[in-house]
Amino acid sequence: MRFVDRLAERERLDALVARPEGGLAVLWGRRRVGKTRLLLEWCRDHGGLYTVADLSAEAVQRRFLAEAVAQRFPSFAEVTYDDWSSLLRALTREATRAGWRGPLVLDELPYLVEGSPPLPTVLQRWLDHDAAEARLVVAVAGSTQHMMHGLALASDAPLFGRAREAMALQPMPVGAAAEALGLDEPVDAVRAYAAWGGIPRYWELAEPFVVDLEAAVDRLVLDPLGPLHREPERLLLEERPPAVSLRPLLDVIGAGAHRLSEIAARLGQPATSLSRPLARLVELGLVRREQPFGAPERSGKRSLYRIADPFVRLWFRTVAPNRSALAAAPADVRRTLFLRVWPALLAQTWEELCRQAVPRLGLRSGSRTATASWGPAGRAWSRDQVEWDVVARSLDGASLLLGEAKWRDAVVGAAEVGRLHRELLARPEPQLPDPPQQVVHAVFVPRCTPAARRLEGGPLVLEAADVVGALR
Repeated sequence: MRFVDRLAERERLDALVARPEGGLAVLWGRRRVGKTRLLLEWCRDHGGLYTVADLSAEAVQRRFLAEAVAQRFPSFAEVTYDDWSSLLRALTREATRAGWRGPLVLDELPYLVEGSPPLPTVLQRWLDHDAAEARLVVAVAGSTQHMMHGLALASDAPLFGRAREAMALQPMPVGAAAEALGLDEPVDAVRAYAAWGGIPRYWELAEPFVVDLEAAVDRLVLDPLGPLHREPERLLLEERPPAVSLRPLLDVIGAGAHRLSEIAARLGQPATSLSRPLARLVELGLVRREQPFGAPERSGKRSLYRIADPFVRLWFRTVAPNRSALAAAPADVRRTLFLRVWPALLAQTWEELCRQAVPRLGLRSGSRTATASWGPAGRAWSRDQVEWDVVARSLDGASLLLGEAKWRDAVVGAAEVGRLHRELLARPEPQLPDPPQQVVHAVFVPRCTPAARRLEGGPLVLEAADVVGALR
């Protein structure tokens, strides 16, 4: 699959190469998010050297790295390096002799450090002296913020303050998924994103199935022989340190327990014991802590915990509760299990995408012509079960956007939009501090008729084409 997007990240990495004095870049992000592909493309463009560590003994790790360096400096692996300092000094000498400034990429740095705990201090000295004198461009990467924070981002970390660029790679947007998978129809892009999320590795596996999403999910996820059938388990196992103990939390959240008290009750544990494991899941990008729109960030009384990644969400609704059934079920039974939960999964992803798109859409404020800049959108809910799918403030504070996101397979007409608008008008508005001067109502549907968008006195109407177009 061809490389798409990551334009902002590439621009920053390219700027580092252009610096006469070189420097260090630190990258991290959850597994499968595309770090390796980004770094490989960057190295290819600039004649760099990419190396990746794995779990092995320290001496073996050095040997592997020497052999990788030998791809550029052929005699490099003919020497046995007794420690990391001697290997890095030799690398600097070869680079200086050849007039080569990098980039040099050390991917999965946590694996190297696991085999050699003193390595971060060695790297610090090398970066401060030999690498700086040679004006090398160096990038280190890892798959968990937890370990990369301890190595490079915390104030007491050995590499703290040395990075010219420090980037957390996030899952890619739905617009990039549409481009990568060759999906011309925005509705198909939303459906694909509801299954695979923003993880390029999953797109790559799904690409041969084109728009046959049921077949792709069955063959890749539901089939016990599929490459993604045990994917979340592998994600937890491959974390450093392993995070397999967090699996029960994902099970109960994936099954529909979202409040802390409910999660604790299902696990049979006190709620006070869950703050750290939940924070770890949030750090891994697998769970999102959600607050009602306008609530103080530190207030936890009304917080909800939801699985953040669409694919992981799909897995915990389809595979996790049906492992025994899937082991012996034929394809038609597997697809039936999937189709039972798919409408709810699709609707949840559509709501999330609508909220993500709001700051980028240039929506009107109080008139048909005037537009406003909007801040991040969220959800709002209250104890009396009144919910709003999309809530946002204009940046000037004068307007409040209240929206409903509805997934419909059929094209929505003016009558349906009118009905939804009447429901919005009848619903109590969220109780927010500093109430805005005016309220703008919006309806988000996958497709609608031209008449629905022009409905006199009606709400703003946004389609999948608007949402996907904004999220590129």
